Amino acid sequence: MCGRYTLYGPQSRHREHFGTAEGFDLMPRFNIAPSQTVPVVRQSPDGLRHFVMARWGLKPSWVKDPAELNQPINAKAETAAIKPMFRHAFRKSRVLVPADGFYEWKAIEGKKQPYLIRMRDESPFGMAGLLEHWQAPEGEVLTFAVLTTDPNPLMANIHNRMPVIVKPEDYGRWLDPELSDVAELQKLVGPYPERFMEAYPVSRKVNSPANDGPELVVPLSE
Repeated sequence: MCGRYTLYGPQSRHREHFGTAEGFDLMPRFNIAPSQTVPVVRQSPDGLRHFVMARWGLKPSWVKDPAELNQPINAKAETAAIKPMFRHAFRKSRVLVPADGFYEWKAIEGKKQPYLIRMRDESPFGMAGLLEHWQAPEGEVLTFAVLTTDPNPLMANIHNRMPVIVKPEDYGRWLDPELSDVAELQKLVGPYPERFMEAYPVSRKVNSPANDGPELVVPLSE
């Protein structure tokens, strides 16, 4: 499961990392939660990448009334290609969800301790996302879900799932709207190599979405 993440690095760094010409309209965020509107990266047919704003919690285009079903924030990479909720987006509407880190909770002596997981060099990364267009009364709404996969050894110590982090060299293939071969796409959604990542405990203040400040990413030992 991936239920909280961060996006606070300089926008210039994110533009360079994801290869977009423009930035995005969002203040530094240290505790992004479901139902919030945040930037994702998608690729247009001409090959250019853009940041667009989308709401976290997928609403398929065929849903008439959102109250009819859940709006999932995650989708399993192993089954997304065949599940009616996700299969169209998996084949035709994939995005990257920019992040500087994500949170997960580890059960320790009957309590859940939050951990921040990020790259060792603190570089940004792109989580694999599925994008849908839903027609609301007030107009079109973009919504997304984050794919999850089996944990790498680092994450297995904390939780039994982790978000799919796409390798930078695979961004082009993941975003390519012309690539719909499921077998090829499945090659891109495995666990990210442990050697590039680190994890450390942080304050339980992150448990509340109302808290959203830089103190949330400070190691607990400090």
